[in-house]
Amino acid sequence: MLDRDGYRPNVGIIIINRQNEVFWGKRVREHSWQFPQGGIKQGESPEEAMFRELMEETGLAPEHVQILGRTRDWLKYDVPTHWVRREWRGTYKGQKQIWFLLRLVGRDTDVCLRRTTHPEFDAWRWSDYWSPLEAVIDFKRGVYEAALSELVRFIGAESARRISH
Repeated sequence: MLDRDGYRPNVGIIIINRQNEVFWGKRVREHSWQFPQGGIKQGESPEEAMFRELMEETGLAPEHVQILGRTRDWLKYDVPTHWVRREWRGTYKGQKQIWFLLRLVGRDTDVCLRRTTHPEFDAWRWSDYWSPLEAVIDFKRGVYEAALSELVRFIGAESARRISH
């Protein structure tokens, strides 16, 4: 499902723990790390997609997290042409995402990367709030910076000052 500009509707998920560190997942059989994310299915709201993707990619259920906030508008990134499937070239440009900031209210042991038959991640860790900007693949960096910058306000004034960019 693409919009008229060639972007696939998607959600991005930033999970923070009590120390305001972010969940950072290692993609299966790759050396790349990213936040959980995934497509919005036809008829699904961004929040419904977020909870489905959260369960599929991290094993966390709604009772394990608290929604702190979401981005006001879509954030977009283009996928380099050589990464796009041949049959999609010319129509698919990239992703447009609504980002959610969640606080883990459960335990680290609630994370289960093998909840589905096709796991997205094979490892995970907690990282400093801004460290993903140095580690994420180049073409996603602008969206990550926009999402982290917009959502940091939901963490609380004291915490946000400590982790300011």
